[in-house]
Amino acid sequence: MIDLQKLAEPGSPEAFLVARLDFDRLPRHIAIIMDGNGRWAERQQRSRAEGHRAGVKAVRETVEIAASLELEVLTLFAFSVENWKRPRFEIWTLMNLLKEYLRRERHELVANDIRLRILGRVEELDPTVQHEITSALEATEGCQGLTLNIALNYSGRCEIVDACRRIVADWARGERVEIDEETIGDYLYTARQPDPDLLVRTSGEMRLSNFLLWQVAYSEIVVTPTLWPDFRRRHCFEAILEYQGRERRFGSSSVEQAAAASSGVSRRGRSRPKESPEGVALKESL
Repeated sequence: MIDLQKLAEPGSPEAFLVARLDFDRLPRHIAIIMDGNGRWAERQQRSRAEGHRAGVKAVRETVEIAASLELEVLTLFAFSVENWKRPRFEIWTLMNLLKEYLRRERHELVANDIRLRILGRVEELDPTVQHEITSALEATEGCQGLTLNIALNYSGRCEIVDACRRIVADWARGERVEIDEETIGDYLYTARQPDPDLLVRTSGEMRLSNFLLWQVAYSEIVVTPTLWPDFRRRHCFEAILEYQGRERRFGSSSVEQAAAASSGVSRRGRSRPKESPEGVALKESL
């Protein structure tokens, strides 16, 4: 059962947002494009390195919220293939912050039953970064709660290319598979994970930036003007509330949706769940 005390202080503005959440319709998978560290630093008249360090605090709080809400997957876009074009010192700062995060948070991830996954071409990273990644992956391998994906040296197009290469390699070994959407999904970095229900982008930019291009085909997209270092639990709750206020059609018409609703079948063809005892108890406690 979700622990309200971990979500918000009683009587706080965040608690009023939590009271409006439908705990039976939470997204299974939230993906976030963490954008705005540089602009935050500029507005604060600080260095870009300080902006990235401030962004780590937002990462920590967002992971905590996702785990407290008992989501299945949280995916954070940390470093793209295109980011190698940035100044060398900025890249060095980002990689050192990543190593520091993995070292400092490893035990917290295990303690909170969070399994770490890395999406991207890890083999192209510095060996010291790979070492910290391997240690964190091994430490969290047995965790059964939230899956935390960190997209690192990641590109949506590269992911699809890598999936095709693996399919071709299997064919060359005589492992023939039918090429369809399910097969391609099984060869992506996110294999066996649900696609994102909700994609959040901070800083107000209206683009995907080559992020999870295959997986977000039917994701609900929420863009907030908030810069990533300022992103806190209330912004996360607001994004989920906006998601819950939308009608997800998955390509069907409103007429078909109404027919499905009247027959008690959800948009994905499953029976609509009744409000759980946990959801009722949460609302009553608020």
